[in-house]
Amino acid sequence: MNVIDFRDQPSHHERYDEEYAGLPVTTVPLSEEDGTQSKAGAVAWRLHATEWDDDAPSDDIREVLDWFFDHVDTTKVTAIVVGNWECTDNDSEIVVQRLSAEAARLPALRSLFFGAIPPEEAEISWIQQSDLTSLLEAFPKLEHLEVRGGSGLVLQPVRHESLRTLRIETGGLPSAVVRGVAAGDLPALEFLELWFGIAEYGGDATAADLAPIMSGDRLPSLLHLRLQNADFQDDIAAAVAGAPIVARLESLSLSMGSLTDAGAESLLTGQPLTHLRRLDLSHHYLSDTTMTRLTDALPDVELILTNQRKTDDDWRYVAVSE
Repeated sequence: MNVIDFRDQPSHHERYDEEYAGLPVTTVPLSEEDGTQSKAGAVAWRLHATEWDDDAPSDDIREVLDWFFDHVDTTKVTAIVVGNWECTDNDSEIVVQRLSAEAARLPALRSLFFGAIPPEEAEISWIQQSDLTSLLEAFPKLEHLEVRGGSGLVLQPVRHESLRTLRIETGGLPSAVVRGVAAGDLPALEFLELWFGIAEYGGDATAADLAPIMSGDRLPSLLHLRLQNADFQDDIAAAVAGAPIVARLESLSLSMGSLTDAGAESLLTGQPLTHLRRLDLSHHYLSDTTMTRLTDALPDVELILTNQRKTDDDWRYVAVSE
């Protein structure tokens, strides 16, 4: 079972402080009487520290990590949510290194959200990430990895036998990260979601970077593909129109970006999409005529065409950038 349903579109406003991976969330540190040992595997653990949040348990992420490993039976922990680490002043390396170093004490970890920081704490493009590759290397049984923030983000090609969900939310996704994902061997991956963003915030990827993903050779299990929040959404649509991987997808999302009639024309004249259960094109720049053509062409597909933007406006923008 995936962390999210393919019909849902998670928001970058979500803190994941109440529920994650189907579990109630507990934020640490807790008082001794809260019975942490008895609930170790029954909750998702949220690691969060900032001096700007009065509700934060600490302003030092190192103290939070120390408490977690000192007080929780981490051998039973299946889900972790990493929140703020004073992310506008410091990159995430200290958290990455600690979790990777303690991997032997987290043998049951299956779900990890890294950077569950809402805009009221830090805009998505202010979040300072780092090289997260070691998390995949240290946790070969991890099934779900979700990341928010593209600044400084690195993800090198790896082979990972267990990963089923990979989601990366950014206002600017580095092309090297896209190529790293595309060059990896992820035989169990069922759900891939990438938010590309814009060049002003580090989003320098192009549709050409997606070629290995489009071939599907390294993603034999992929069922749900989301290539979204792109200012080159038309180019992605053109690549999708002839991509071998599309024929075995159940759902496809090209939402949150600057899709225009030109991109929709590629979809209409390319390979059939009638096998899809869901096609999400929301937040788009399509004309009413093109929307009707899509609806007529895909009568049995759950087609999402909400949030139509002004099609006569020369300035087009993605849903999430800063």
